[in-house]
Amino acid sequence: MGERRPRIAIPARFSTSASALRYAAEVTSRNLVDAVWAAGGEPLVLHPHAPDGVADDAEVAERLEVADGVLLPGGGDLGAHWSGQDAHHTLYDVDDEQDAFDLAVARVCLERGIPLLAVCRGLQVVNAARGGTVVQDMDEAYGEMRHHRHRVHAVAVDEGSLLAGVVGDKIESSCYHHQCLADLGSGMEAVARSEEGVIEGVEIPDAVGWFLGVQWHPEDTWATDGQQLAVFRALVEAAGG
Repeated sequence: MGERRPRIAIPARFSTSASALRYAAEVTSRNLVDAVWAAGGEPLVLHPHAPDGVADDAEVAERLEVADGVLLPGGGDLGAHWSGQDAHHTLYDVDDEQDAFDLAVARVCLERGIPLLAVCRGLQVVNAARGGTVVQDMDEAYGEMRHHRHRVHAVAVDEGSLLAGVVGDKIESSCYHHQCLADLGSGMEAVARSEEGVIEGVEIPDAVGWFLGVQWHPEDTWATDGQQLAVFRALVEAAGG
């Protein structure tokens, strides 16, 4: 038998319906799990459990013992109250149980040094867990020319950063988000930006373990873009120790 693939836990997303299923579902992106697999990892979809919007960090830590690394994926909007902000009317698919679980996963990974890749919403979750805030609606705050939905754009990466070591100093990235990071959480450092200056990549220089956060969706184009696949390979390599 070959060497075991590093296990990458991915919190599922709640869905009101899914093809071929008769009831509400828990799902994850096929592109995402395919990317983890192509990068050499074993994707494990994790059930979000945080009744009434309250997560038990000790329980989450115990459940994460099966994982070598974690991928916090994109999804619906994070409830504004988690970052001490007022809810905007454009928020969608907010779910307190999903939020509470993801926030606990972020805290546990950062406290215990579990390799963590945070994508889009996942990055916003980590930022909130560290005391940061988000721009609630980019169109309202900056005008529609700044919106980042269904868009591929250039991202400039800071020389010498962890992200630059993974993808180089420039990357064409697929994004879908109407929110972005505002005030960065404790210890977080912006290392990549779009042409308009929107933060697209974040690191935590003094993190206990490996951490990388990207605002774009590397799973969208990994099959045709080696730079995007490299993001997942970096997580898998970190998880492999």
